[in-house]
Amino acid sequence: MSFETSEGLARLRKEYEATGIEPADLDPDPMAAFDAWFTQAQDAGCTEPNAMVLSTVDADGWPSARNVLLKGLDRKAAGSSTDGFLFYTNYQSSKGADIDTTGRAALTFSWLQLHRQLRVSGQCIRVDAPVSDEYFALRPRGSQLGAWASDQSRPVADRAAMEARFAELEEEWDDREVTRPPHWGGYRVEPLRIEFWQGRRNRMHDRIMYERSGSGWSRTRLNP
Repeated sequence: MSFETSEGLARLRKEYEATGIEPADLDPDPMAAFDAWFTQAQDAGCTEPNAMVLSTVDADGWPSARNVLLKGLDRKAAGSSTDGFLFYTNYQSSKGADIDTTGRAALTFSWLQLHRQLRVSGQCIRVDAPVSDEYFALRPRGSQLGAWASDQSRPVADRAAMEARFAELEEEWDDREVTRPPHWGGYRVEPLRIEFWQGRRNRMHDRIMYERSGSGWSRTRLNP
């Protein structure tokens, strides 16, 4: 597929007709502003509005990105650095290794029907074990067994080997409640920056950046 013609580029190009945003249109608390945008994404029928690209960097500086699902907002006292975005994964995965090495991560939400993007960057830490236990207990049983069955990010001989391991675990945990594996749990991205992006005509997009300032937040409009 080639985009190297004006006709090809024209077919791909979309003009954004959405209403713009001003800093005053958004809540001074970016987490509350996120809540509002997330609700609007749900109401607009965006596919999996809690899907987000999680970006990390390894010890050698190589970046990686993958889609994961937001599983909650951890709200503490206003302005607290422990406000955060929650997701769950295998601690021994490549993303887990990256996070444990650098303590940093970035998130990107894309709500295409609304011509919106939201970016988060900040510190990333493991949540307390009881929080992971509580969420794990809510997962479907198949997903619980999958957390035990998968040596995430490691090579496997073939699909049959994966399915055989899952079958072994089904038998092992038969008639018992599946408990959380010690290698699986939650992370919280504690934001230092949150950018709200709204697509506009002529690529003159609106970008509103929140940056942590002491115990609160500052807001700045950025050039598109």
